[in-house]
Amino acid sequence: MSDTAIDEKNVNIRFAGDSGDGMQLMGSLFTDSTAISGNDIFNLTDFPAEIRAPAGTIPGVSGYQLRFADHKIQTPGDNTQVLVAMNPAALKANIQNLVSGGILIYNSDSFTARDLKKAKYLENPLETAELLQYRLFGIPMTELTLQAVKNLELTQSAAKKCKNMLALGIIIWLFSKPVKPIEKWIADKFVKQPLSAEANTLALQAGYSYAEVSELFTEQYTVAHANLTHGHYRKVTGNQALALGCVAAAQLANLPLLFSGYPITPASTVLHDLSQYKNYNVKTFQAEDEISAMCATIGAAYGGSLAATITSGPGLDLKSEALGLAIMTELPMVIIVVQRAGPATGMPTKNEQTDLLAALYGRHGESPLPVLAANKPHDCFYSVLEAFRVAIKYMTPVILLSDGYLATGADAWHLPEIKDLPDLAPIFLTKAEDFTPYQRDPISLARPWVKPGTPGLEHRIGGIEKENGSGNISYDPDNHQQMVDLRKNKIDGVLADLPLPEILGKDQGDVLVISWGSTLGAVATAVEQLQTEGAAISAMHLQYLYPLHNGIKFIAKSFKYILIPELNTGQLWKLLRMEFLLDAVPYNKVTGQPFTVTELVAAMRELLAECEKTYDKHQPLR
Repeated sequence: MSDTAIDEKNVNIRFAGDSGDGMQLMGSLFTDSTAISGNDIFNLTDFPAEIRAPAGTIPGVSGYQLRFADHKIQTPGDNTQVLVAMNPAALKANIQNLVSGGILIYNSDSFTARDLKKAKYLENPLETAELLQYRLFGIPMTELTLQAVKNLELTQSAAKKCKNMLALGIIIWLFSKPVKPIEKWIADKFVKQPLSAEANTLALQAGYSYAEVSELFTEQYTVAHANLTHGHYRKVTGNQALALGCVAAAQLANLPLLFSGYPITPASTVLHDLSQYKNYNVKTFQAEDEISAMCATIGAAYGGSLAATITSGPGLDLKSEALGLAIMTELPMVIIVVQRAGPATGMPTKNEQTDLLAALYGRHGESPLPVLAANKPHDCFYSVLEAFRVAIKYMTPVILLSDGYLATGADAWHLPEIKDLPDLAPIFLTKAEDFTPYQRDPISLARPWVKPGTPGLEHRIGGIEKENGSGNISYDPDNHQQMVDLRKNKIDGVLADLPLPEILGKDQGDVLVISWGSTLGAVATAVEQLQTEGAAISAMHLQYLYPLHNGIKFIAKSFKYILIPELNTGQLWKLLRMEFLLDAVPYNKVTGQPFTVTELVAAMRELLAECEKTYDKHQPLR
């Protein structure tokens, strides 16, 4: 394949078009097809914040990037080898990420003077030297779609909407993927709309046939099965994994689940997904605001249910007062925060890791609670289970951080065996002997969980400081000091359950890269690349952001330099300096996009080069 940029061990493709062109659906269906083919997968979605930006303009471009491979992968890739552009705006917004020699497939019907003007092209790029470095395949997708469905009683507008299926059919043929699963999906999706089902199927088949018989493409590409651990796999997004984790937690705890939330991007789909699991004793509550959602979660936990709520950064701000009440009452619940770019409304469909310090300190008073972060789409499932385990064992609210990259991104999830999942069965106090609501377990310091109405265990709790043991209201200074210390010591005690963070590579060397959250895949890939070149570099990923394992500072002492990449302005970097006086170099990015492996490798090389020279460790890398 010397004349192309296609590597048949690893393909990276991006679909781009108007937000109404069905790019997310097209990409998702192609992802399903590649997963069924046995490839490992990782995807990245990129869509506008506007509900409906002007058609044909760059702000309205929606993108879906998929990487699929014959080996294990951890990122959606840096640059694309194939770009499918449905209009000039999609081309202009994404062409810079297409590698030289890459394949550009475009809808030639859309390159009209009007569409070029809306995309702010002064000249038609198809008629200049701008695209000479790529392999161009212009296809009249709109006209072919209209021809495919001409015998159906469809309006022209409705018929044109099927062009994403035509484009999908072309890509399915080009990469030798099965078309039958997509045809079945269409039939199931439009079972009550037979006309729509037929139109989309005809468009899909027309695209496949066009690619096969037109001789436009001189070759097909095949990516072999990935050599993955034996077992059952499914494609899962981070938000789907969060929902499934909540259902699994309720089953493992044998408790009803109340899941509350107020609609907010990019968290809302978890609430939507969970609403489908009523048969598993799951109740979903769409509250009128974030405060109500948080208070409903407290009420559910007090009543003896498994309780969780979900939000994004702005909603966490609103929940903060009631979250303080949850800490005071010492009730078990999980608060999921799917981070997005801020402040204020910010860029609600873009990605950042900017809520870490808000999760740790965004409440009045001394109000500690455990904070952990998921690192991959499928890891959201296990992170939910861990959050509930800690919440139940230590009788505390727990914050779980995800982000927009994980929420809408997808990877291949190796389904676990039920026997390997944690036991979440709680122990409710039922005996009234010597009962006080704030008596404590001598090891975990957790107070008892008591269901209201249990005979002899009537009690009250609330937001005013409690007398140790009895739970009566107390303004005594010494008691307040004692209760503050007890609540902190209880959370610090979670460390007893935490293993030392694992090291990717040797436990000593020149550079240690510390990551958290969704940066894991890009960081691990970059570090592994440099390790193969002989660099003395290792990585350590943190799941728990509070409490922080004391072993971190001892591991760090075995390296000359510490690099901390974050999608913020240095929040973990500040935290580690504060907690452990850790002298580290921050590497930060707040563009709304995830790290690429290329830019991380460059930053790591820069620091490796400084290991033999005098270097100001406090100077941020850019």
